[in-house]
Amino acid sequence: MAQSKSSMPVQKRERFDGGGMSPGVALVGFVLCFLAGAGLMWGYDQNRAKQGGGGIAAERPAVAWSDDESPIPVSSRDPVWGSRSAPVTIVVFSDFQCPFCSRVEGTVDQVKSTYGPDKVRVIWKNEPLSFHEKAKPAAEAAMAVFDLGGSEAFWKFHGVAFKNQQSLSPESYERWAAGAGVDPARFKAELASRRPAKKVDEDHELAKKVGVNGTPAFYVNGVALSGAQPFDKFKVVVDDELRKASAKLASGTPKDRLYVEASRENKRAERTPVDPETDSTTVHRVPIGTSPARGSSKALATIVVFSDFQCPFCKRVEPTLSSLRDKYGDKVRVVWKHEPLPFHPRAEPASELALEARAQKGDKGFWEAHDKLFERQPKLEDDDLLEIAAGMGLDVSKVKAAIKEKKHQKDIEADVDLADDVQASGTPHMFVNGRRIVGAQPEATFTAIIDEEIKKAEALLAKGTPADAIYDALQRDAKGPPEPEKKLVAVPAGNPSRGNPNAKVVIQEFSDYQCPFCSRVEEQVREIMKSYGDKVRLVWRDKPLPMHHDAPLAAQAAREAYAQKGPDAFWKMHDKLYEAQKKEGGLKREALDGYAKELGLDMDRWRIALDTGAHKAAVDADDKAGTDAGITGTPAFVINGYFISGAQPYGKFKKLIDRALAESAKR
Repeated sequence: MAQSKSSMPVQKRERFDGGGMSPGVALVGFVLCFLAGAGLMWGYDQNRAKQGGGGIAAERPAVAWSDDESPIPVSSRDPVWGSRSAPVTIVVFSDFQCPFCSRVEGTVDQVKSTYGPDKVRVIWKNEPLSFHEKAKPAAEAAMAVFDLGGSEAFWKFHGVAFKNQQSLSPESYERWAAGAGVDPARFKAELASRRPAKKVDEDHELAKKVGVNGTPAFYVNGVALSGAQPFDKFKVVVDDELRKASAKLASGTPKDRLYVEASRENKRAERTPVDPETDSTTVHRVPIGTSPARGSSKALATIVVFSDFQCPFCKRVEPTLSSLRDKYGDKVRVVWKHEPLPFHPRAEPASELALEARAQKGDKGFWEAHDKLFERQPKLEDDDLLEIAAGMGLDVSKVKAAIKEKKHQKDIEADVDLADDVQASGTPHMFVNGRRIVGAQPEATFTAIIDEEIKKAEALLAKGTPADAIYDALQRDAKGPPEPEKKLVAVPAGNPSRGNPNAKVVIQEFSDYQCPFCSRVEEQVREIMKSYGDKVRLVWRDKPLPMHHDAPLAAQAAREAYAQKGPDAFWKMHDKLYEAQKKEGGLKREALDGYAKELGLDMDRWRIALDTGAHKAAVDADDKAGTDAGITGTPAFVINGYFISGAQPYGKFKKLIDRALAESAKR
């Protein structure tokens, strides 16, 4: 979330993208990075994306309407996606230059695809932040497009602007406006009229009135969600509002009054969902284990740090941690936990070096490597790491081997698993005697909690608790990890599968051949099958999403390959279909026919099957089974009943597979 006031940054796990945030993107003192902690499911219409949209935009209404009675008023003067009578309205205050606004767009698209335009409408409000010099001109250009072409044109412009955030300029606005179907001469005239500027200013004044202090900011029927939150946080609020809307409709509330009534009610209640990341009072169970520590085991306050050697915000918090050790002396210790983020490719090798330094020289070696790695950041290529190793007097050949062979991967994975348990979805993430602190916070934030914890610890000492047992005593009643979500989905007979048909652990994969996140998670699926071998069985379930128009036929194509030549042909077609996502028209009928010929299928049988929809019923049955179980997006996995939503990292799968294997062994 980019903020107009001072805020503390944290870098979060980006589970669907290979690129991270560069330090240059972060405006010191102004931005807070809220990236998706959870993995994402697909909610993005590719055909619309090429046009710059995210789904079904509402046509510009012939008759003006207004929900001005709401605490967050909206009207036909705002760009809208979705139906006027949708029971849930999401008002987004956003900034075209804000990188976090750009990153949350995928989540907003997921909300759109999951719920559709009849359940959710999304309304745009402009909040160009003062330190983003290009944001206000971009907002005015977008509103000029809206004035001339309505919501459909606006969302096209909006999509292209966020995709090309580094190219915001008057020349780009003219080009993007033309691409949205707006006449260039009329566009220039509309901008010159100052009408768009006036609307942007009105939105900004509304943002101040309702308490928006950064972007992106969302109001779901008036319920506030701040920052680039993951889909799951939207889902909790949207589902609750849908339930309440059903009750209102049943009691006679007109559809076009739902937003006004719901937002008024939520304003009166001042409903704000509980965000675990802002909760510093709950004590979480954070075991220290054998992790490296700085400070005495008799310390009264233990700071467990989940960190990443490539994360610029982790580097920024290090001086604060050092200052705290100087201030409190033996009363404070710092414990390190590895959390190399997936989009930081040099973080894991850096952790390997630090752990190998520990293996060779103990905790002293670890902390020396730790300090040198942060000093060297962002230069963490192999040569940089080996130079650090040589400077420390380490056996460089062993360090090189450790990095190449990922010698300490199990230790790193154990820390990452713990991070998942305590919902430490980004770095730096700290726990002071189990109490959460997120991001590179100022020293005062730490001292306020440390002082409270020292008082608690001193009270325990006075009652006879040994100093080296203080942390365990304070952790005794700490909150443990949440139970994993479960869904009841029967395993079908006859579906394509791979692995041991008699395996005690069955992984059902609900997927969509046009979904890019489904394609991306295939790497994790391959790793699962390689690592677990005969211990697991993978069963394919089709779930083509409604906005992916080519997905249903692609699913039937794979089924026909299976019908003709069995599992081998199915998985070959499966791979071809995912590869085809990268090609224009790669999932159209003509392309599918080509793949069938490459696999040597009987083309007469093929044509009859696809022309008559021979496999439609089977595909629809899988889709319905998923929907009945509450699975609304892809990819989704059910592992002996344990549910995983989205393209999660391998460690998430491993944890649940290991749990399922352990449970099956007891039966």
